[in-house]
Amino acid sequence: MRVAELLLELKKEFEKMETVKEKVDMLNLIRANLADISPFEEPVDCVRWVPAEQVHANEYNPNKVASPEMKLLYTSIKLDGYTQPIVCYKKSDNEYEVVDGFHRNRVGKEYADIRERIHGYLPIVVIDKPLDERMGSTIRHNRARGTHQIRSMSDIVIELSKEGWSDEEICSKLGMELDEVIRLKQISGLKEAFQNHEFSKSWEEFERKYYGGEKL
Repeated sequence: MRVAELLLELKKEFEKMETVKEKVDMLNLIRANLADISPFEEPVDCVRWVPAEQVHANEYNPNKVASPEMKLLYTSIKLDGYTQPIVCYKKSDNEYEVVDGFHRNRVGKEYADIRERIHGYLPIVVIDKPLDERMGSTIRHNRARGTHQIRSMSDIVIELSKEGWSDEEICSKLGMELDEVIRLKQISGLKEAFQNHEFSKSWEEFERKYYGGEKL
């Protein structure tokens, strides 16, 4: 019964608010506090709404959506609403970087009818990870569902290698095969891509496959 009374009081408070911003701020505050006492620690347990201009694309996402698919995504959001939040990293109090959902982000900004319907806000969930782990998260999301630019994937593999990721870590965390990682490093044409390979098991594996007659 106490819960019903609290909900009634909340409803009365919302009815007193005159602007969308006031209501959104209150919703976000309530959801954040509920997440604090929730038995779940999943990002999706706390979906918040933030102004669209505070959400920015990252510079490393190799996932591309063709024009017809972009239009289909718009139609899906138009007819079904936002069923998935945009996954973000909080860079500051007023700035979020997209980890997954760049095209959902675009639909909310570029289509006037959607932008008006959601009052210029976007639904997001936040993950707190360092840059290399965010890159890994983006690739995992893309590989589970999207298409990839080979050149961009090669750049990302090189970047992760520079961050100290071994080939085994790249394979494990990005869901890739060893020969795929090696090929992407080859595409890069950078000598430093193989700087840690002289005595590595992955390099020995590569040599055995490519120069020992073993088929991939």
